[in-house]
Amino acid sequence: MKAQEKKFSKYHYLYTRKIKRDKAITVILQVFILVLFLGLWELLAYLNVIDSFVTSCPSKIVKTIGVLITENNLFYHMGITLYETIMGFLIAVFLGYVIALILWWSERARKVLEPYIVVLNSLPKIALGPIIIVWFGSGSKAIIFMAILIGIIVAIITMLNGFLATDKEKILLLKSMGANKFQILSKLVVPGSFPTFISMLKISVGMAWIGSIMGEYLVSRAGLGYLIVYGGQVFKLDLVMAATVVLCMLATVMYLIVAMLEKCIIKYKN
Repeated sequence: MKAQEKKFSKYHYLYTRKIKRDKAITVILQVFILVLFLGLWELLAYLNVIDSFVTSCPSKIVKTIGVLITENNLFYHMGITLYETIMGFLIAVFLGYVIALILWWSERARKVLEPYIVVLNSLPKIALGPIIIVWFGSGSKAIIFMAILIGIIVAIITMLNGFLATDKEKILLLKSMGANKFQILSKLVVPGSFPTFISMLKISVGMAWIGSIMGEYLVSRAGLGYLIVYGGQVFKLDLVMAATVVLCMLATVMYLIVAMLEKCIIKYKN
């Protein structure tokens, strides 16, 4: 018996070691591709193969970020964009989840509202920019509303599809055991849609950033989107690229937080 346990522990050790090695190789390759891309970009700019005035280059971007930090502008603009994005993300996720629950609960409401949801999803939200400015002014409220508008429809559709994908046989089984609709929702539908909820969060991260930056393009006087627009207007393309790089870093951090939340919840459930 002990020999068999040692055999199993050996295989488990080899298996976990293989998983860790594969993860390490993946991270190394990702870093290598990024470093290679940045190195080639810098080299081509240095050799004047590409015009660094038009395309910028890593060294100029780092220098511009340093200037923004020393002038205390970067963290100010980052804070504004983060606030608008996080607020838009949280509100869109909450409302999207609640509305999806209501549509699952009421089949009639789902049939009535589904065409409107499809139309709103296909509508270019940027076309509503002038209306949003009139409604909310030219401050953060308009930008947050734009982020909500872009993210909420995707959240509704994603979660509703997750709720409707619940195994029909399991629902029939619970009904045969005398479960009411609320019990089916709380005991089966909501727990079973957890993977869809995490996917919705990950998608909503991108939607929130798109919405906030799009809103800043229209009305903002501060924020990373404002820096990108301003840099383009005055042909400071180093500023445009620097703001874009910072934007990518913030979006990545926000996505990783959602991924960590997923791991923590899965670990807690197990």
